Amino acid sequence: MKNLIINKFEKRVFKDVKPLPEFRSGDTVRVHYKIQEGADASKFRIQTYEGVVTRYRKGTAGGSFTVRKISAAGVGVERVFPTMSPLVDKVEIVAQGRVRRSRLYYLRDLSGKAARIRSRYLGGESEVQAKTEG
Repeated sequence: MKNLIINKFEKRVFKDVKPLPEFRSGDTVRVHYKIQEGADASKFRIQTYEGVVTRYRKGTAGGSFTVRKISAAGVGVERVFPTMSPLVDKVEIVAQGRVRRSRLYYLRDLSGKAARIRSRYLGGESEVQAKTEG
C-alpha cells in the first residue's frame, strides 16, 4: 500500500490525464500515440499502434500495458505504453479476447494460426430482449 502523501501527489500531477477504457490482457486494442515531429516541441502527430495486449499492470504512476503486433515482415514487435502518459491520446478496443492468463508471454513463441486468441462474447441488452420476446 502506498503512502498517503504519494497518493495525493499522484492525484495532483495526473489530474489532466484522460482515463483509459476498461480492457484486459488478450484484447486487441488500437492505441493512438502522440509523436513529436522534428525539433519543434509544439508539432505533434498521432500514430496508431494496433495489437494484442500481452500484459497490463494497473496502477497510477507505475501502471503500463504492453501491446504486441506482427509487422509487415512477419516479425513480432512489442511496445510498452505508460498508463498515465499524456502522450497516449486514446485507446480503442477492437476485439475482446478470451484468455486464461494475465501475462501472454507464450505468444512470443507462436506464429500464424497458433497465435490466434478466441473472442469473448459479451451479450448486449438488445440481444437479451430479443431472446425473451421470441
